[in-house]
Amino acid sequence: MKDLNQYVEIYKEELKKGDIQEAYVGLVKYVTGLGTTLSKNLSEHYSFGSLFQGYMDYTYFYFTNDFLKKRKLKMGVVLNHSKMQFEIWLLGQTIPIQEKYWEYFKSTRWNKNRTTRPQYSILETAIIQNPDFNDLEKLSRQIEDKLVLVADEIIQDIKTSKLI
Repeated sequence: MKDLNQYVEIYKEELKKGDIQEAYVGLVKYVTGLGTTLSKNLSEHYSFGSLFQGYMDYTYFYFTNDFLKKRKLKMGVVLNHSKMQFEIWLLGQTIPIQEKYWEYFKSTRWNKNRTTRPQYSILETAIIQNPDFNDLEKLSRQIEDKLVLVADEIIQDIKTSKLI
């Protein structure tokens, strides 16, 4: 097992190459622009929050509407860096809210492979698994289309859950 000094040396060597910085800045810039685009295109249905860069693990922003707000819920568009995929997360404002909705969602198709609640959310689902960052306009359209579809399905599930 490596100690922190060994990891730091590897980190420094990788930073010298410059590729990690270029990739990270490009990804954050793209997700920032994506949030702006979605905010413009979907403003009748959702309000969008600011970007959170994360710690090279997740880059994300929240979105919500009146239905979700009344239930102390919101959703997130998440770039999962380790899987390099875009995901939608359903989140609760507090741990008790997350636990309440987890009880319902744990036995649904959204969590079919999970036995424990995700660390930060109620559910996490991939919407784009192999993003093509060479065609950002197409990628943004794909994300928008999937976001609308998946968010609508999740909201519909909440409506039929008897939790409201």
